[in-house]
Amino acid sequence: MEDGVFIGVDVGSVSTNLVVMAPEGPILRKIYLRTEGNPVGSVQKAFREVAPEFSRVKVLGVGVTGSGRQLIGAIIGADVVIYEITAHGVAALRAHPGVRTVLEIGGQDSKIILIDRGVAVDFGMNTVCAAGTGSFLDQQAHRLNLSISEFGEIALRSKHPVRIAGRCSVFAESDMIHKQQMGHSLEDIVAGLCEALVRNYLNNVGKGKEILPPVLFQGGVAANAGIKRAFEKELGYEVIVPEYYDTMGAWGVALLAQEEKVEYGSSRFRGFQLGEEEIGIDSFECPDCPNCCEVINVRINQRQISGWGDRCGKWQRINAEATG
Repeated sequence: MEDGVFIGVDVGSVSTNLVVMAPEGPILRKIYLRTEGNPVGSVQKAFREVAPEFSRVKVLGVGVTGSGRQLIGAIIGADVVIYEITAHGVAALRAHPGVRTVLEIGGQDSKIILIDRGVAVDFGMNTVCAAGTGSFLDQQAHRLNLSISEFGEIALRSKHPVRIAGRCSVFAESDMIHKQQMGHSLEDIVAGLCEALVRNYLNNVGKGKEILPPVLFQGGVAANAGIKRAFEKELGYEVIVPEYYDTMGAWGVALLAQEEKVEYGSSRFRGFQLGEEEIGIDSFECPDCPNCCEVINVRINQRQISGWGDRCGKWQRINAEATG
């Protein structure tokens, strides 16, 4: 097997994850960072962190997934750009080949993937209501003056979780205040908030879907032991949190980059020095036809490297010629 590494990057609205993977499959290094509204800056920071260790290692392939995959894929020279449902499903199957259901909860969205005999047969997403995502817990933890890292531990101490309306973050806040005024303990209120998130998730993302074990729970929220227990209480069986629960999307797209290497051959990766380079992005409205497409341009060290957004492909061709 060829020596080198594969890189996977998952760029989301809340977190940016990068993994460096050996050809045999294990992760050599993983990075989990807050995106903080700056996907380009967070990816550059991730590359700066891994560059000292891997800058002299041959990169065999690079994959990108997540909501920022198109932009970041163009910047780093990705060989594979994949929808996050596929990436999470591939990683789940590698972590637990018999998995039937994948529950994934991130900061701003949540997903469910149903798998039958190693093939994803159905999925669902929630990108509208924050009450079924990690941001719901962040908001409530802030109102209770707790760090999110304390949330799960406190929930596990609860003996009698209170029922809190979890269909909406606004309703949850008012209901939580009401329960505090009634004298319920902090532990029972925190556990109630965990159960409210799980009910919202199952009612909206998992609505009408048959959730079968083995069940994997992944995404940043999987670190919360209170949510894991709430899922197990609601579903009636064990929920498994895999080793790389917080970087499963990045690991999955690295695995896909390895699988598809036979198609792309040599990697187009631009190099670890990306962490130090000047990256600029601008846009303009093309006046050439009534579509008035917004065209996005990406420059590295003042050199045009990519452009997209036009329906006719004109600016994509111009940019391809400029970089070719």
